[in-house]
Order: sequence, then C-alpha cells, then structure tokens
Amino acid sequence: MARNHPLPELWLISDERNDKVLETVLRSFTVPIAFVYRHYHLPPEERIARWSKLRRIALSEGHLVILAEDALTAREWGADGIYGAPLSLCPRREGLLTIATAHDMREIAQANRAGADAVMLSPVFPTRSHPGAKTLGAMRFLHMAKHALMPVIALGGMDSQNARQLYWPRWAAIDGLS
Repeated sequence: MARNHPLPELWLISDERNDKVLETVLRSFTVPIAFVYRHYHLPPEERIARWSKLRRIALSEGHLVILAEDALTAREWGADGIYGAPLSLCPRREGLLTIATAHDMREIAQANRAGADAVMLSPVFPTRSHPGAKTLGAMRFLHMAKHALMPVIALGGMDSQNARQLYWPRWAAIDGLS
C-alpha cells in the first residue's frame, strides 16, 4: 500500500488474547484493513515465525501490515510501517508508515513533531487491556484529536457500536474486531 493511499478505517491489533483467531479474522474482512502486529508475549524466534505466517495471510488479503518494532526490524521483516510511542519512531524510517501512540496532549504534540503518518489515541473507553485505567471518554478524545496534525485512530474499548457512538470513522481494536 503506497504512503499516499488513504489509511484504512479499521485497524486490528494483535495480542495474546486474540492470537488463536487471527488467521480467520484476517481472512474475514471484505475491505483492506491495517494489521498491527505486537505479540510482545512471544520469545524472539517464535515472534518472527508468527509474524511471517500472519503477514503472508494479511498481504494475500490486501491488508496493510504494521510492526510494533523499530524501523530497521520493520524493513528486515517486510512490514509496511512501524507502531510505537512518538519518541521511539526513529529518524531512519523513510518508506515506512509511522503510527504513533498517544494517551495525552504531550504525546499528541510529540507525534506532531515526529511527523507521524497517523496517531492511535487511547484509551477512549474502558478496555480489557488496561482494566480500571482512566479513559478519555468521547468529549476529551474529540478535543485531543483536533490537535493532531495527522489522521487519528481511536483505540481502547472500540467496536463498531462505540465507533458509531463516537462518530469516528477510523478505529482500532484488539477484542472488538476479533
């Protein structure tokens, strides 16, 4: 997917919880999505093996594949982009989409300065990933999203119902899409 191509509206994030269904889920979408591979729970050799299998499936379905890793590793592994905290998005990222994560205005500003292609802003709603964590809520999310100089992807407790409630077209989920 070229960098000037519009970013997908739906973003699936991998996690230990959804690992068993990822092959099926990646094949189930009728439109291209973005797949963010994290799988931090796996040892390095298992992580790359799992990435290789899921990447093949995602690419065969026309999906964008993003790796939660540095630019060098993303290039070696054949990713379309990288995902992480704004300060971790290294300068040698030419040709890779950069998806920053943000939880507050400071991180939105960092993503702006880093020139990220998109930012995942979270947690919008309560989420199983971070039980009991303070959430942004719809109003704060919308206020913060206005300050981003790039497309914003809603994350945290997102599913199709919450995306409609938020009136936000671009969103990511771990459980909500798997």
